[in-house]
Amino acid sequence: MRLRRIIGAVAVVAALTFSGCAGSPRDGGAANPRPAEPSPTASATPTPTPPADPVADWVAERMAGLSLEQKAAALLMLHAPGVDPAPLRSLAEQGISGLILMGDNIPGTPAELRALTDAVQPDPEARVLIGIDEEGGDVQRLPWDDAAGAYALQQQPPEATRAAFARRGELLAQAGVDVNFGIVADVTADPGSFISGRVLGTDPVGAAERVAAAVAGEGDQARSTLKHFPGHGAAPGDSHTSVPSAPLTLDEWRAGAALPFAAGVDAGADLVMTGHLVYPAVDPAPASLSPAWHRILRDELGFEGVTVSDDLLMLQHNGLPEYADPNENAIRAIAAGTDLLLYVLPADPSEFGISVAGLTGAIAEAVRAGRIPEARLDDAVERVLTLRRLETV
Repeated sequence: MRLRRIIGAVAVVAALTFSGCAGSPRDGGAANPRPAEPSPTASATPTPTPPADPVADWVAERMAGLSLEQKAAALLMLHAPGVDPAPLRSLAEQGISGLILMGDNIPGTPAELRALTDAVQPDPEARVLIGIDEEGGDVQRLPWDDAAGAYALQQQPPEATRAAFARRGELLAQAGVDVNFGIVADVTADPGSFISGRVLGTDPVGAAERVAAAVAGEGDQARSTLKHFPGHGAAPGDSHTSVPSAPLTLDEWRAGAALPFAAGVDAGADLVMTGHLVYPAVDPAPASLSPAWHRILRDELGFEGVTVSDDLLMLQHNGLPEYADPNENAIRAIAAGTDLLLYVLPADPSEFGISVAGLTGAIAEAVRAGRIPEARLDDAVERVLTLRRLETV
């Protein structure tokens, strides 16, 4: 079941036309018109009772018992290196919602990986989400992933992409991986771009067709994630070490780079990953910290699922002083609209000034100070817990 069909609707604008929704003009007539008399048939018809939603009921009950710090912890997806499940489970036991597996977490066989993903689950009611970057090709964590990667799929029909991601989703499900950060919705025709071998199409329409096919292929086997919103192809440079800038206006973005993301959202992707990319014509802040880009994703593309940041340590790695404070980056990301904060941590996170207690304390204090509206925090927690509960029941 798709998360975007579970969580309450937001304002939706057609993804590919991006036309605004204007309110209907008021009818003329008296200021206090007499209400129409109900018909006998209508008055006798009882109002139907909405069906119960056990997932929503569980989420509401769980949230009612959480402190601000516990809610903040529920917005974290973290990494610990190695194939020993103990450090990963230790993170999970601190109330976080996800663990991301990197290459150093992958043992020699699928059975061993399944044993690891099972061993790190401390909460029988809400599965800790296991995420991975399994694109295939240039970015591949599972050595036994035999499905084609993006570069090989660029010149093939969309059905080949669907088949490749169906196979990939099958392998991930067998390994106990819930979320795949594997569908690159960026688009570029520049062979010199660092991401050119990872895009599913070199033109917006072709990329959109293959992105939608990838989402359909993964189906319910793995929660599909589109990345790196609003599009890395138009922003030269590598966001692992810098904050690339795109020269596009918003209208130019809508006509090109937006199309693969719109297609993936329409196909049912459950998550969208925001990139550490700047489009100065829209917002001087990176999209991962940008309220404007989160509004566009929700209101124009109609996305209702979980927004996840790209690895927030990347912002620290670029060396810019405005991103040197990890707690401040977390606060800005949540305030902007991010639901899930991703960190690929080393064995000793204090190397970068990071701890679960430090992050959750800073986020909770930002809520108390009014920097993050409590409704914004609750909205994010509700989305993430819904996804966790859906992966459990």
